[in-house]
Amino acid sequence: MSADLVVVAGRILLGGMFVVAGLRHLLIVPVLTVAVAARGVPFPCATLLAGTGFQIVAGLALVLGFFVTWASLGLILFTVVASVLLVNFWDKEGEDRIAFANAFQTNIGLVGGLLLAAALNPAP
Repeated sequence: MSADLVVVAGRILLGGMFVVAGLRHLLIVPVLTVAVAARGVPFPCATLLAGTGFQIVAGLALVLGFFVTWASLGLILFTVVASVLLVNFWDKEGEDRIAFANAFQTNIGLVGGLLLAAALNPAP
């Protein structure tokens, strides 16, 4: 398998994960809006929908190979902000703390993959 094919496959899987996650968010907007509001974010529903829309569009850009570097960098920012706001394991205890810490670590791994996608697909 060629290195180029591996990069494309990785980009499709990584971008696809953001698309699917964003679409799932659209199914649970009320629940996520409460979580965002609890963290003190202004205009929680609008903020959630804007972030979700960005997540879907940037994920599609990765899948389709459009503006890969910019999409990757934007998704890095999105992932870091979302992780700090919503995956706050430091405020949890017991099993919740473990689950949230695992989710946070997963998001760090996603940032690593996005860094690779940005580096392996130079901006046009």
